[in-house]
Amino acid sequence: MILAASALNLKAMRVLGIDCGGEYTGFGVVEMDSAAKLACIACGAIKLSPRDPLAGRLSKIYEQLGKLIRDHQPDEVAIEEVFYALNVKSALKLGQVRGVAMLAAACAGLEVAEYSPLTIKSSVVGYGRAEKQQVQQMVTQLLGLTEPPEPMDASDALAIAICHLHTASTIRRQRAVGL
Repeated sequence: MILAASALNLKAMRVLGIDCGGEYTGFGVVEMDSAAKLACIACGAIKLSPRDPLAGRLSKIYEQLGKLIRDHQPDEVAIEEVFYALNVKSALKLGQVRGVAMLAAACAGLEVAEYSPLTIKSSVVGYGRAEKQQVQQMVTQLLGLTEPPEPMDASDALAIAICHLHTASTIRRQRAVGL
């Protein structure tokens, strides 16, 4: 028996996607309604100055993400998994930013889902090795935006949120039909 998403009576879900970075940390809040229609609620990036001490930058990320969570009330948070990096110093800084993002979500009582870049691109574009511009174009199309989200970090964060919404929706549908 095949059931449409609306026949399964799925509730709306709102996700905060976070694209962690040392200079810009992108964010995107996306909601999927019970008919599986996607809507962009908010997006942008937290700009950090590389001249500021690392502790201050991490504090700013924590505070800004906490405010976004309070303002937009997401049901869950999704971030990109750590990927292979040639520069160990950059990888460590990225790990610290990811830790702060996860802490902000956990302090708000939210679950955090992690996805590989390959999974995110496959979910949004249909091709795991897609270029950033292709991801940005698909995010614009999927969300029915009049212009591509800027900066690119915001577009990436929206893609992370969309990936999680697609994944969570599939899991909920499978549970609803007893698979």
